[in-house]
Amino acid sequence: MLETRAIVIHVQGSDALVEAKGGGGCGNCDSENGCGSGKLSKLFCTKPRQFTVRNEANAVAGDEVQITLPDGVLLRSSMLMYVLPLSLLMSGGMVGAHWANDVATKDAYAALGSLLGLVAGFALARWTAKRQMVKAVARSIG
Repeated sequence: MLETRAIVIHVQGSDALVEAKGGGGCGNCDSENGCGSGKLSKLFCTKPRQFTVRNEANAVAGDEVQITLPDGVLLRSSMLMYVLPLSLLMSGGMVGAHWANDVATKDAYAALGSLLGLVAGFALARWTAKRQMVKAVARSIG
C-alpha cells in the first residue's frame, strides 16, 4: 500500500479535501541512489497537492490524517491514463497511413489519424475513470 500524510482542508458530507504534506516520491531524494523524482516534483509543482478522499476517519478541518492507496490502483490508473492513449495514438497513425491514397499524403493522414487516436484515447480513459469511480462509490454505499 502507498501511504502519505495529509492535512484536512475542508469536509463535505462523507468526503474530505486534503492537502498532502511533504514532496512527492519515496523520500530517498537526498540519497545517492535516489532517482530524484521528488526534486522534479518540487520544480514543476508549485501549488500544494490537494485531493478529495472518503472521510472514513470522520476527521475535521485541520486534522492530520494518513491517506492510503490500495495495491494495484496506481498501476491500473497509470495504464489507463498513459498506455491507452498512447496505444490509440499509434493505432490511429497506422490506420491513417493505410488510408492514404498516395505517398505524398501518407504523412498527413498518419498525423491526422494519430491526433484522432490520441484524443479518442484520452476521452476513453476519462470515461472509463468516471465509470470506475461511480462503481466504487456504489460498492462502498451498499
